Amino acid sequence: MRDHLKKANNKGATMRTIGILGYADMQALDLIGPADAFAIADEHLRARGSTAGYKVVVLGLSPRTFAAESGVLLKPHTTLDRAPLLDTLLIPGGRGLRVREQYQRVANWICECDSRIRRIASICTGIYALAATGLLDGKCVTTHWKFAGDVAQRFPRVQVDANAIFIKAGKFYTAAGITAGIDLALALIEEDHGPGIALSVARDLVVYLKRSGGQEQYSEPLQFQTRCSDRLSDLAPWISGHLKRNLSIEALAERATLSPRHFTRRFKEAFGVNPGEFVEKLRLDEARLRLMNSGSTIEGVADSVGFGSADSFRRAFERRFGVAPSVYRGRFATA
Repeated sequence: MRDHLKKANNKGATMRTIGILGYADMQALDLIGPADAFAIADEHLRARGSTAGYKVVVLGLSPRTFAAESGVLLKPHTTLDRAPLLDTLLIPGGRGLRVREQYQRVANWICECDSRIRRIASICTGIYALAATGLLDGKCVTTHWKFAGDVAQRFPRVQVDANAIFIKAGKFYTAAGITAGIDLALALIEEDHGPGIALSVARDLVVYLKRSGGQEQYSEPLQFQTRCSDRLSDLAPWISGHLKRNLSIEALAERATLSPRHFTRRFKEAFGVNPGEFVEKLRLDEARLRLMNSGSTIEGVADSVGFGSADSFRRAFERRFGVAPSVYRGRFATA
């Protein structure tokens, strides 16, 4: 191993170097999203007089410019065999790294320098390279829901959770697809510098600091639209945007111009749950996000997502998540 890959010791370091793998046919947002998050965090840290920021380095498989899946052209700063001291390594996904020869090459390199890197994370199908190292054996991991089955089949020694946004297992992190790379970057920034800096970055990116729930909730309205080509197709996203409204079966049936009985049957056939369960799940998922804002009361959150009373909200919340809203807020709220 080259001398410049000696173990990085960040104790007292003024700058953390974030290495992000770059290769042909990668998912560009897996690279650009986290890179922007770390760059914005560095700006905020500098504005506060801190020199303990971030430097992002794109590590190519070769020094040549490469094209992402979208056709966007990217040029690496350097290559894997000339990598600087790294604090954190991110491995983006993309069809270019789902080829065995390619991901095994990266896996071999990771095995060589694993002990010299404080944190290693995969985004989306970047997990193919990380799982091929054997370093994730016996650990719970995640990836994009579309590839979870294939990952589990190729790497039977890892435990795949197809619904998580990201998972930490010791020094290793695995994230779901594409925008989940930003969620992961925010979590790493919060680990390093606390929720204040991470929240500032999230605001600049116009994203949540912490998304509630898992991958499945974000595809629910889209799944609904995909499965329904008639008058129900626009109903799920409308519900998501009008949680405070009367969303009883009668009210929704009237909006769909169907009888309540016919509407309930059609809804369950299309989406696998009855309308009441669907509405309550969307309300509770949104309530979790609003509880993270410490400036709102439990009663205010309950009312804002359409619960008739704070008591009914508390019961539903505990039934779904196993903790009281106040306990959840105590764990996750950001001042």
